[in-house]
Amino acid sequence: MSSSAQQTGQANIGVVGLAVMGSNLARNLASREGNTVAVYNRTYARTEELLREHGDAGFLAAETVDDFVASLAKPRTAIIMVQAGAGTDAVIEQLAARFEPGDIIVDGGNANFHDTIRRERDLRELGLNFVGTGISGGEEGALHGPSIMPGGSVEAWETLGPILKSIAAVAEGEPCVTHIGTDGAGHFVKMVHNGIEYADMQLIAEAYDLLRRVGGFSVEQLVTIFQQWNSGDLESYLIEITAEVLGKTDQKTGKPLVDVILDQAGSKGTGVWTVQNAVGLGIPVSGIGEAVFARAVSSKPEQRAAVRSTVHSATFGPRPTEQAMPDSFVDDVRAALYASKVIAYAQGFDLIVAGAKEFGWDIDLGALAKIWRAGCIIRARFLNRIVDAYAHQPDLPTLLVDPYFAEAVAQGEAAWRRIVGIAAASAVPAPGFSSALAYFDSLASDRLPAALIQGQRDFFGAHTYKRVDQDGTFHTRWSEDGQEVEVAPSTH
Repeated sequence: MSSSAQQTGQANIGVVGLAVMGSNLARNLASREGNTVAVYNRTYARTEELLREHGDAGFLAAETVDDFVASLAKPRTAIIMVQAGAGTDAVIEQLAARFEPGDIIVDGGNANFHDTIRRERDLRELGLNFVGTGISGGEEGALHGPSIMPGGSVEAWETLGPILKSIAAVAEGEPCVTHIGTDGAGHFVKMVHNGIEYADMQLIAEAYDLLRRVGGFSVEQLVTIFQQWNSGDLESYLIEITAEVLGKTDQKTGKPLVDVILDQAGSKGTGVWTVQNAVGLGIPVSGIGEAVFARAVSSKPEQRAAVRSTVHSATFGPRPTEQAMPDSFVDDVRAALYASKVIAYAQGFDLIVAGAKEFGWDIDLGALAKIWRAGCIIRARFLNRIVDAYAHQPDLPTLLVDPYFAEAVAQGEAAWRRIVGIAAASAVPAPGFSSALAYFDSLASDRLPAALIQGQRDFFGAHTYKRVDQDGTFHTRWSEDGQEVEVAPSTH
């Protein structure tokens, strides 16, 4: 008989799935006063390994699902930390068959929020609470304090909130967890978080590439530059680890490790989900999109080699710039990075606003920015500015009109334009920087060429258009008499 069967109903929280993330989360929970943690893994050998290495944590270990459920105090609360998809559904089915009304099932994986909405609806019909929860911070965060983004019902939050607050990272005295909203809100916000993470990493990589290939800085010099940046307004986890990655020497070759890592970036899907859902909601997230596409391009070695050989053998094509770099080059790159970062976050928050409207969630954007200040991958000093922006104006139309961010972009605009120009002239791809600038210019333009597009659409598809000088909807009879007619909007 397992230990849990002998200690029925003593655990206030359980963890299913004891791979690295699940094990670390279970250890974090067990280390906090007031928590007794039940653990279960489909393969009991992994449970035994956790007990062997961390037996002093006081885990209630179960060999079977029945024993695991029996070890949980009511309302039973279990966090699932298994692979997203079919594996998650299988565990949910096992628990749902044994749980009672009012019990809580938490999915802490990177689930698609559409799946979370479906699961929450199905379990609610059984009287069970399902809480899709975004957990950011990786393995270290899970162990020492992640940023946590739970969805689900208010009823579930009343039980789960104190438990999650006990393990969350802390920023300026506040735990980095808040109830995001109902059903899939937590996983939706985690998806956008990861999309912003993609953009942030791409922008940092472009800054590195420009400094090294155009500026001619050595890797050793770049370590110093990124360390200096991390003491200013760019201070963040990603800038910090960039300096550490660049400072690592490969033991086999003696070269900088970054020079022996294959330049093909992988992804696990959340960035793609972000772009797909943004397109569906009509929200331009060009910075995140370019980051996703840049990883895709990097992972096409055959195409890259073919184009590179063609360009290098031709009499035309990109040539490295021969222009002298301005003395302000490093500062210019820093300014371009900061301005582009503002755009990426502005687009991400725009998507959250649109998602909340579409799915009926009441998301507090300022509270969300607060819980990203520690524990998560995109934690940064920058986030305090976002907290302040939404505290000053909760219905802010875009971060770009907040006084702080508007001034920051204005101050860096000239440098930003110089860097995008230098990148193009130097044949160094900077899709993140350039798309961010194009987005900014689009919002700031008095008039966009969309007028021509509307004319084209009306010409080939009679899609109609509106005029700047009078109300109504219009169509030109292009292939007939060329006359403009007003049409009833309801007919199109």
